[in-house]
Amino acid sequence: MKLNPLQNDRAAGVLVTLAAGDALGAGYEFGAPLPDGTPVSMKGGGPFGFSPAEWTDDTSMAVAIAEAFLDSLSAPGSPSAPDGTVRAWTAWAADAKDVGAQTSAVIAAARQAAAAAGRSDVDAADLRAAAAEFHARTGRSAGNGSLMRTAPLALAYLDRSLEELMAQAAAVSALTHVDPDAQDACGLWCVAIRQAALNGELDVRAGLAFLPAGRASVWLERIEVAERSRPRDFARNGWVVEAFQGAWSAIHHTSASAVGPAHLRAALEEAVRGGRDTDTVAAIAGGLLGAAYGYSAVPFEWRRHLHGWPGLRSHDLMMLGMELARGEGRRLDAWPRAERHDYSMWGRTDALVRHPHDDGVWLGGVSSVARVAELGIDAVVSLCRLGTLDVPGVAAADHATFWVIDSFDAGDNAHPDFVLREAAAAVERYRAEGKTVLLHCVRAESRTPTVAALYGARVADVSPLEALEDVRRMLPGARPNPLFMGVLGGDRAPAVES
Repeated sequence: MKLNPLQNDRAAGVLVTLAAGDALGAGYEFGAPLPDGTPVSMKGGGPFGFSPAEWTDDTSMAVAIAEAFLDSLSAPGSPSAPDGTVRAWTAWAADAKDVGAQTSAVIAAARQAAAAAGRSDVDAADLRAAAAEFHARTGRSAGNGSLMRTAPLALAYLDRSLEELMAQAAAVSALTHVDPDAQDACGLWCVAIRQAALNGELDVRAGLAFLPAGRASVWLERIEVAERSRPRDFARNGWVVEAFQGAWSAIHHTSASAVGPAHLRAALEEAVRGGRDTDTVAAIAGGLLGAAYGYSAVPFEWRRHLHGWPGLRSHDLMMLGMELARGEGRRLDAWPRAERHDYSMWGRTDALVRHPHDDGVWLGGVSSVARVAELGIDAVVSLCRLGTLDVPGVAAADHATFWVIDSFDAGDNAHPDFVLREAAAAVERYRAEGKTVLLHCVRAESRTPTVAALYGARVADVSPLEALEDVRRMLPGARPNPLFMGVLGGDRAPAVES
């Protein structure tokens, strides 16, 4: 599916923000609600001993879904998406720190059934049968474990009908969670994510029309209760209904006082302060918030160290989200998966000077990235697209990437002021850690001088416009995009909020 720049940004944000909410809540899991205003951080720990900024089973199971759907598109002869998902889940569950009780029981039963039939691999049919038996035996299978992982389906079905998406969400839920409440919740949340990714709208009611009238009425009442409540009011948020309500309550409650990136942050913090199953409620909320506001709205401090099974980081989740939404499988020859990004047609890209206010910061074009080892550069702040191998010898946590397009169309960037300030803050953070930094875009003409001026204003205690003049003396070709000038205190067209 061909996406415009804002849709690309939003698709890229779904899994990243899901994982950010998950990792944010991991250290508070099963705790009591927190007072309003209590700081929330990716501190790690919690009952399962996650490291800071490590995601939990919520994201790990979502990653398996995303990878399986991409495999089915990219590799002829690969297992079907459901079978690939189940194989990944069973491999993950064997060594995972935490697997939900219901999911664990279903996987264990499916393994036993496969072994009894003389097979070592568990497939989707095995898991469905085990899930149905679990539901029949216990009379309940409405934990939140299928809702927490459901977001990738919205991207995989971005160009399909809402009826198909609802049906697929129910089918993937039923691999472990057969209860109608779980299936309905996954369908409603997937439709909301799809609509947000396409249109930037937060509308959890969008899928109600595709439920039977009686079920739609029940869910409408549940949504209205969520909108009159706070996440802390849902003490049984291990149940899929209250996890759904807690996530939507966090989003709805904070929408009155914050927009854009500020809303994304406030809503995830509100979800975590709600207590109990904090990682899951925040992960559920994160999938929808990322779809509405995009990768560019996720704070760098949350993205920087984000990691988890199977050895992925935020850039990998960004890539998975974009590729799922495009529906073309893995493109080894295209950004963001290509090893190299070609700027040979862009003219001179070799500008490289020291920052006028801090000689521990280099300002350059994209060609300067190849010189990081030679120059003793420890950290890189990139404002343009790069290949996966274009920055050699720099740790992933020391390479900050920002989604900002140097376009004269205000509609191509959702949050340019936020992103430019975040980039300047990243330079400042790396310098506070004693690192030598390269700040670059393609030709060091627009994005680089803008961020350099924001950083210079901080360290030299001058206005951003004064700092820009100092930067221009080092980079005579600096011509910041007029649409970026507002962040420096100059005149410009208004930014777009989505």
